[in-house]
Amino acid sequence: MATEPNSARITGKVQGRHIILEGPLSKDEIRDTVWWWQIPDPRTSKEREDRGHAYDRSSRDVIATLGGYYEVPGDSRGPEAVELVEMLHSELGPGR
Repeated sequence: MATEPNSARITGKVQGRHIILEGPLSKDEIRDTVWWWQIPDPRTSKEREDRGHAYDRSSRDVIATLGGYYEVPGDSRGPEAVELVEMLHSELGPGR
């Protein structure tokens, strides 16, 4: 998990899955990528579980930015998540 100093790229490991955020991205795109396991799925809950979308807090979910490492909160709409999305958006946004 690392960021490249001269590019709008942020990486992380969330729910055992490596994610890459490359800007510019909207806040919704950031939220959907970071909290991918919460994205509604038309399949049954059994199929979703088989695909690994069941949320498991036993591992630490982390986003790495130039400013450091940030833990990903479980609630994608809570205050900590809003702050994380705002920070990621400012690093990846079009005005960067």
